[in-house]
Amino acid sequence: MEQNTDHTLVFLGSCQESVDAELTRLLDQASAAPARLREAMAYSLLGGGKRIRPALCLGAAQVVGNSVEEALVPACAIEAIHAYSLVHDDLPAMDDDDLRRGRPTVHIAFDEATAILAGDALQTAAFEWLANAPQLDADTRLKMVAELARASGQSGMVGGQAIDLASVGKALSLDDLETMHRHKTGALIEASVRIGALTAGDHARERLPALSRYARALGLAFQVQDDLLDIEGDTAVIGKPQGSDAARDKPTYPALLGVDGARSHLRDLLTQAQDALADCGTEADPLRAMADFVVSRSH
Repeated sequence: MEQNTDHTLVFLGSCQESVDAELTRLLDQASAAPARLREAMAYSLLGGGKRIRPALCLGAAQVVGNSVEEALVPACAIEAIHAYSLVHDDLPAMDDDDLRRGRPTVHIAFDEATAILAGDALQTAAFEWLANAPQLDADTRLKMVAELARASGQSGMVGGQAIDLASVGKALSLDDLETMHRHKTGALIEASVRIGALTAGDHARERLPALSRYARALGLAFQVQDDLLDIEGDTAVIGKPQGSDAARDKPTYPALLGVDGARSHLRDLLTQAQDALADCGTEADPLRAMADFVVSRSH
């Protein structure tokens, strides 16, 4: 799984810089919120992270010929949804994690009630930002709101988390495991790419099928690599406790397929993602590089 490291790091670094600056600006608009709530929101949203989902959004906008500026607020809305999901996933009633990105999780750094409220506030802020995104017409913003709601709600991320919690200690088939992760992990990754493409409005229709195939394969690849890192990663590097999935008896790709089988499946998914972009030209090079990065990352 070779990756063009320089190309990926330059693109990802540029996206991180732009997204972090815009997230800071958007959070500053929440000045009327109670100070502790704002602090918890910022702790979660600005406390590190690779910004993979926003980068995919910005990369997809490039494929359809749009600029970073047009996709920046939608990219930030996606990251706010991702941040909220991590805050809630870490709660004692969910995955009960004490460490995230190498720091105490929000309910540990603050308290459980503040963590719940911070997650709620980040989720609603995402839709407020998206509904008011500049440089996009009302019809495009509405389509993006629908896309993000579908990906993050009962038919996407939340539904996948419910399946995950109900599957602890159970043996799942590969189809069942992938259904769970297409919802829990893949739906938001797919929405990131599709929302980036939607910045082009009706002009995105030609590219959307290929970009959707790319994102569906990448979403599953992301999870396979996560499962492998849970076995082989270092807590200090991955930023959360190594072996936590195995300790909870959660269904994973290595548990089902073995480590070698999971790696083979990961290679197949990477091939599917790259093949989907075959006709997208050099404009899709950032997305190609991002696929290589996702399957090769160490955290």
